[in-house]
Amino acid sequence: MLFNSYPFILLFLPIVLAGYFWLGQRSNLAPVIWLALASLAFYAIGNWQFVALLLMSIAFNYGIGHLLIVAKLGPAQRKAALAIGIAGDLIVLGIFKYAGFATENVNALLGTHLVVHILLPVGISFYTFTQIAFLVDAYRGQVAAYALPHYALFVTYFPHLIAGPILHHKDMIPQFERKETKHPDAHLILCGVIIFAIGLFKKTCLADGIQPLVALAFESRSPSFDQAWLGALAYTFQLYFDFSGYSDMAIGISLMFGIFLPVNFNSPYKATSIVEFWRRWHMTLSQFLRDYLYIPLGGNRRGRLLRYVNLMITMLLGGLWHGAAWTFVVWGALHGAYLCVNHAFNALVPNVPSALVRPARIAGAALTFLAVVVAWVFFRAASLAWALRVLHAMADPSDIVFGREEIAAMVMIAISAALVWLAPNTQVIMGYDHGNRRVGDALRAGRMRPLLLYGASLVLAFGILGIQSHSEFIYFRF
Repeated sequence: MLFNSYPFILLFLPIVLAGYFWLGQRSNLAPVIWLALASLAFYAIGNWQFVALLLMSIAFNYGIGHLLIVAKLGPAQRKAALAIGIAGDLIVLGIFKYAGFATENVNALLGTHLVVHILLPVGISFYTFTQIAFLVDAYRGQVAAYALPHYALFVTYFPHLIAGPILHHKDMIPQFERKETKHPDAHLILCGVIIFAIGLFKKTCLADGIQPLVALAFESRSPSFDQAWLGALAYTFQLYFDFSGYSDMAIGISLMFGIFLPVNFNSPYKATSIVEFWRRWHMTLSQFLRDYLYIPLGGNRRGRLLRYVNLMITMLLGGLWHGAAWTFVVWGALHGAYLCVNHAFNALVPNVPSALVRPARIAGAALTFLAVVVAWVFFRAASLAWALRVLHAMADPSDIVFGREEIAAMVMIAISAALVWLAPNTQVIMGYDHGNRRVGDALRAGRMRPLLLYGASLVLAFGILGIQSHSEFIYFRF
């Protein structure tokens, strides 16, 4: 089921909300079970054949976590339990996500003709990483003894299940346990509807609106210089609005239940360095890779050279997490190299003269954006050869078409760029603070200007939804 669909907006969401708050008047546990069952139903509507896999994953990880939290195991036994848990998760992820990729490479190396075709369960990467973090924290003694219904809801919670954010138990399960979240809060519901509407507009109008221009670069075997750049930029902005829209919609839906999700997207194209970009783009994934991969590898504690090695390993695996293809590996390698260069530059030039701070920030932002666009070419291309073809065209200004279609595309991209760089992030507009559970203070204070702005966004979002075809979010495939 898609957030940007009439069945979800007009049927599923109102029914789940009504049931949640009705049960909340009578019990503290019943609404948790109701929301967990609704989340499973949400998943089953499009992926019914993988519901059993999801339930087995929950049971397996909860059982391992229970051993680590409650059972009085020795150090060796605890390490063994953690290893079994992580290995089990990674084996399942590897079979469903990477078996076909591995088989293709074996065939290419050995000349064999093995065929492996396994349907990828939607959201498997997100709920696998969520549970690995839970197991590691349980091993570290940072997890309380959670009840099974709360843990099941933590894993399946439908606003995040399909495309993130990657949730952390300490941020979410205490919210599920609180009685206050089981009673409707008109202010939070209003803020949730507004944020959802803004995200819906980003998805159905901006992301889906610019999507046809991507074909200029990625569906033409011989794009011209201007077509390659326009197509690459179109995908850059499509992905931005698509992911930003999903992040807004997930936060908005969750707010209607009185639950605050972590911020996962914060105007990343405004970053002035690659380091800052990764603090703004897919923030929960960045935090997961930092806390559960980069730091355990040694981080920056073992010298500069090993720091760069750890960065490359982390980003290579982060690229592979996004998809089972060499294009994603190269995308991760590029960002690993970018981060190494960024850190090396910071070490060589720790302080910029005050007179050059502003020009340096502008230059850094331009260079960062250019590097990100180049990497997105590999992220979007169907193959390495196709990506190189697009990059070659982007580097050949002698071949320019610049016809009517290209001029129209340039106008749309210019509008998208203006929105990306001039408009504030949705969470900033709304004053969203998931840590302190505050949002919409301007609305609560009765200031009419923001209310009119958000109301207009709501009307516009639903109007656009009525004329746009329903399309999946790009991150659904991961």
